[in-house]
Amino acid sequence: MPPFFELKYQSKKSKARLGVMHTAHGKVETPIFMPVGTQATVKTLDQRDLREAGAQIILSNAYHLHLRPGEDLIAKMGGLARFMSWDGPTLTDSGGFQVFSLDKPLTGNKKQLVKITDNGVSFRSYLDGSKHIFTPVFAMEIQHKINADIIMAFDQCTRDTASKKESAEAMERTHRWAKQCVEYHQKKKTNQSLFGIIQGGRFKDLRVKSAKFITSLPFDGIAIGGESIGYNMENTKKIMNWIEPFLPKEKPRYTMGVGFAPSDLFAVVEMGIDMFDCVAPTRLARNGAFYISPTSGGCVKNKYRLNITNAEFKNDTEPIDKWCDCSTCAGFTRAYLRHLFHADELLGLRLASIHNVRFMLKVMEEIRQAIAKEKFEKLKKEWTN
Repeated sequence: MPPFFELKYQSKKSKARLGVMHTAHGKVETPIFMPVGTQATVKTLDQRDLREAGAQIILSNAYHLHLRPGEDLIAKMGGLARFMSWDGPTLTDSGGFQVFSLDKPLTGNKKQLVKITDNGVSFRSYLDGSKHIFTPVFAMEIQHKINADIIMAFDQCTRDTASKKESAEAMERTHRWAKQCVEYHQKKKTNQSLFGIIQGGRFKDLRVKSAKFITSLPFDGIAIGGESIGYNMENTKKIMNWIEPFLPKEKPRYTMGVGFAPSDLFAVVEMGIDMFDCVAPTRLARNGAFYISPTSGGCVKNKYRLNITNAEFKNDTEPIDKWCDCSTCAGFTRAYLRHLFHADELLGLRLASIHNVRFMLKVMEEIRQAIAKEKFEKLKKEWTN
């Protein structure tokens, strides 16, 4: 089998690059946007929809899958890809971000949901309040049973507002856990690829320290985590500029949670990032927000979106976007889609999700083509000016 990651082309005009990840379930051409199927499903879409949209790899979450249906059941069913009838590569997040987001008690329950120690994290299920404990080794055990092609080390995510002391403590804990994850993973000799996660909050010296440490370990890929990443693109760019010089060129780079808008994709690709994911396409779809290209008026200011519930679309016979080649744009008018949302019809959510997922993946197809032809800057200007 070829190496996990092959760097195929490095742009001469920017840090943008082309690569291929080889997995047991097929290859993934990078840079790539990964649709999010948190609970082994990309909301409202089936696997044929995803293939037609151009999806290469699907992301799920070990935390959610552990709570329901459980990693043992998924293992019994032949692993994540077979369980969800997806014939391609998969990736699981360890659940670190989700666990540390549970900082509010359940309704009517004054017990805190999360307690963090150097050994791991204890938390209460958002489903039924039952108590669970995640350690680095247990996070690896769960992901080995789920059997995604790419898995993540267990880390402690910090909030944007965390102090330097809090960020440093979380970073050091992340580093200790990273070593434990690597050691356990290497003993098991699976065909899964393990990524380490750089933390350090909003502090340059911590981010650089974390980048140096995580890249010193034998991870297959490097992820950049933290609440800032993706949610605050200015901070994301700043952090990437700090750590990019320390990232090995021969390993894939993954900014976790990037992809709210097409402009975000251009920003991270330009910084040499290979992988990114975001729940935005399907989340926006469920609220009637459809992505539109510059040819249909999409721009940074309106976040490349139109709200289909607006009155202006009541008699609109145009498709959502003439640039998009999805089945929604090929077969349905804005007026009909607006009707579906006002009538609370489930078909509206599905058609919106088909469009938004295909839209982002089509942007990525054009980006890859542009990098190969050294026209990335031209394409970026067309989309972001």
